[in-house]
Amino acid sequence: MENILIDGKSLTLEELAKVARENCKIKLKKEAVIKIKESRKKVEYFLENDKKIYGINTGFGKFSDVIISKEESKLLQKNLIITHAVGSGNFFDRDIVRAIMLLRVNALSIGYSGIRLSTVETLIEMINKQVHPLIPEKGSLGASGDLAPLSHMVLPMIGLGKVEYRGKIYSGKEGMELAGIKTIELTSKEGLALINGTQVMTAVGALTLYDGIKLSKLADIAAGLSFEAQNGIVTALDKRVHEVRPHKGQKDTAENLLNLLEDSKMTTNQGDIRVQDAYSLRCTPQVHGATKDAIKYIKEKVLIEINSVTDNPIIFDETGISGGNFHGQPVALPFDFMSIALAELANISERRLERLVNPSLSKLPAFLVEKGGLNNGFMIVQYSAASLVSENKSLAHPASVDSIPSSANQEDHVSMGTIGARKAMEIMKNTRRVLAMEMMCACQGIDLRGNKGLGKGTKEAYDIIRNKISMLTEDRELYEDINKCECLLIEDEILKEVEKLIQFQI
Repeated sequence: MENILIDGKSLTLEELAKVARENCKIKLKKEAVIKIKESRKKVEYFLENDKKIYGINTGFGKFSDVIISKEESKLLQKNLIITHAVGSGNFFDRDIVRAIMLLRVNALSIGYSGIRLSTVETLIEMINKQVHPLIPEKGSLGASGDLAPLSHMVLPMIGLGKVEYRGKIYSGKEGMELAGIKTIELTSKEGLALINGTQVMTAVGALTLYDGIKLSKLADIAAGLSFEAQNGIVTALDKRVHEVRPHKGQKDTAENLLNLLEDSKMTTNQGDIRVQDAYSLRCTPQVHGATKDAIKYIKEKVLIEINSVTDNPIIFDETGISGGNFHGQPVALPFDFMSIALAELANISERRLERLVNPSLSKLPAFLVEKGGLNNGFMIVQYSAASLVSENKSLAHPASVDSIPSSANQEDHVSMGTIGARKAMEIMKNTRRVLAMEMMCACQGIDLRGNKGLGKGTKEAYDIIRNKISMLTEDRELYEDINKCECLLIEDEILKEVEKLIQFQI
């Protein structure tokens, strides 16, 4: 796999995922090297000329008026890291840690942070040699950046903290030595340049978005299977219906479903057996489409953020300007929006699932199993899905409407964007499992209905699921089946094969 070239302005979601999840290596473009060096020269010039600039020769936060001497600048940067590394909770998964490190390198490579090239190269070497700092999930307010978690990222660079390396946990010093990476001594501006930014919230949110885009497509596949299991009326998908209310996501969803269901013998037309379907089928384009429109907006904001300067102060030719680019609000709101958008995919999915297991609504055997009473079938699958959907409703409460002052009221409004991003990721995982449950139940419904021939896209999905999970004829441990189905979603087995036949609109 070729190195991904970093310049601070062109990183994509796909490249982020490759580095985070496929261990792709990175390399600075020549122009980025030049910009980093030029920015550092400006910091050194400011120091030589005793220019008072926040974080370079002053304290931090409430201590911004305290002047720090040249002799104490290295200790200042070290103290910043060790005192700010106060995270809590479980450690982030390694893909998130790698994404955090990559995004920090990308931001520094733009050339407005005043950091030494050698310090950036140390972080790059850690990514390429897979030395992963242990970074706690909790502890960021999302303004002044992700100070606490990013400090844990920096600790191993200076020989402290802990890392995961080749599947084992080591002290930061030992892990760096084993990987053959020299630890560093931070100098003026560098500690602040490494931790004052939005890279933790953006890493979590960006990977959630990457997975959410896939979930949007998988939700259409799940709905397509449910259409067939319930003899759904495809007339509601008629292009003319959606042209007169031309929201792009709505139009795209209707087109996706028609493509997935092409040539199906299991769907019906208006008036064949009933005049209309319940909303969970009939309004799938409107509901899934609204999520697609939200995702498009969120992606626009995320792509801006992952290619932005978010630390403080920002080094320009004549001075370092103390601004507020570290404030997470521009992505905190989109991440809250993502929570709501992904939660709605689960919400309507669970309603389609309920219609499948409820005999008064589906006209199928109760809970999708023969010999009901002796067998419970999929009764509690719906129960579990309902639990996840209800949890999502609590998690979807926006984090960004909260704020709490810190640093003696110097930092008196914060974004809570990292909390919002973490909640969105949890919702994404819950939603993915609900979709796996719907797909599994829809396949059972199709079999009980008598598979008369599925659509071009839905048949591919059905065959992949049935290759792993057999039809339920008597009760068995269903959690294993759900795990297998969810794994098909996580590993993209269903999506990759269906996309060979269907060009999804999103």
